[in-house]
Amino acid sequence: MPMDVDVQTHARTLTLRSPDHVRVGPFVIRYNPDWSLKYANYAIPDQGAEPAPGELDALIAAFRELDRMPRLEFLPTWAPAVEPALLAAGFTVENRAPLLACAPGGLLPPKPVDGLVMAEPATDAEFDAAALVQHLGYGGTGQPEAGTAEWLRTAASDGGVAALATIGGTPAGAGGCSVPVDGLSELAGLAVSEDFRRRGIGAALSAHLTETAFARGCRVVWLEPGDADVERIYASIGYRRVGEKLNISLDPEREGA
Repeated sequence: MPMDVDVQTHARTLTLRSPDHVRVGPFVIRYNPDWSLKYANYAIPDQGAEPAPGELDALIAAFRELDRMPRLEFLPTWAPAVEPALLAAGFTVENRAPLLACAPGGLLPPKPVDGLVMAEPATDAEFDAAALVQHLGYGGTGQPEAGTAEWLRTAASDGGVAALATIGGTPAGAGGCSVPVDGLSELAGLAVSEDFRRRGIGAALSAHLTETAFARGCRVVWLEPGDADVERIYASIGYRRVGEKLNISLDPEREGA
């Protein structure tokens, strides 16, 4: 199976396993009731789906009922007929994000960071600290929603990885690798506190998460970098492009247009 299809299958399987997922026609919605972040709530089409207009209307209505933005993340080649149908329904492409992957033999050592300590959260206070780093690192204000820490707890307890990086006892970075499916895991939610950026912590933390996932039996770790600068960081520790994912959504002001 091509690696990009492997990655898409992994994401869809995790969605189907999530307790609050919603099936709507040829789509499955990954819904997080305790986490409104748009990246934690999206739909994936069935492979080869060819949705009718009524099925798209039902999908949009389901997102409205869940109080979430209608949004999908998927490989265009997984279901080629879906993107044109979404565009015709008023959806807008957010971006076409590269998919990167790394296998055990490809992981490269990062530059060492003085005083950096990385450990898996064990207490509620440590999970909350990691969740706060992620929340603020992605532009949030105040306290994170409960779903942020819960994602980390699930990863840590179900075969994935969670990590909190500190310097001098101060939280400096956090991230995780998702619950593995058939040996694949997604590195996600990696964030570095603003006061600790540009020190190599992102690369060091990414390598630690990846190496730990391999030690726990994963054969591939994949991710979606936020931008070209972030992609270069991952490339420096051995991640390589394996495909492209479409992120597409319907602006609330255009719903029903």
